[in-house]
Amino acid sequence: MIEKIQFEVAKNTDIEGVLALQDLYLVSNMTEEEKASGFVTTPFSVEQLQEVIRQEGLFIAKDNHKIIAYIFAASWKYFSQWAIFNHMTPMLPDLSFKDFKMTDTNTFQYGPICIDKKYRGKGLINPFFDFMRVHLLKKFPVSITFINKTNLPSQKAHIEKLKWSIIGDFQFNNNNYFILAYDMSQSSL
Repeated sequence: MIEKIQFEVAKNTDIEGVLALQDLYLVSNMTEEEKASGFVTTPFSVEQLQEVIRQEGLFIAKDNHKIIAYIFAASWKYFSQWAIFNHMTPMLPDLSFKDFKMTDTNTFQYGPICIDKKYRGKGLINPFFDFMRVHLLKKFPVSITFINKTNLPSQKAHIEKLKWSIIGDFQFNNNNYFILAYDMSQSSL
């Protein structure tokens, strides 16, 4: 199934497809039963998508020209428009991961990632993540993300399949999150 999937750096013409996928899996649009399969928490507007596309920080997977997955991967400055990221950024220097001294300029925020449920568990996440990793390796040695502790499918995908490391946790708006890090020099394949 994934042999015919195409990976691309998103363009403005992809915005409609990204928004359609986002709407399907946005936590606020889902029932409790649907959330058990995984969800995304950050809604993006057209303007926010245009800006991340200008920064070449939005990656998409297409099947027969239809967007079936996306990955956001952008600077902390881009993500500073959301309060949760401003809560996280001051934690970076105190986090420990391998021999890296982490700052808001030598790391970036990875995520959200969203994969249409018809394509989950089919081996898509590793080559898709690696496509993004190769594009950002020149700029950033380390990727940071956070996962809601109730989002077990995302934890499994990132910790077991992609081999991210849990390096901390925090609480924000009555939710509990793991902080994870990834050495961008390591292939996920």
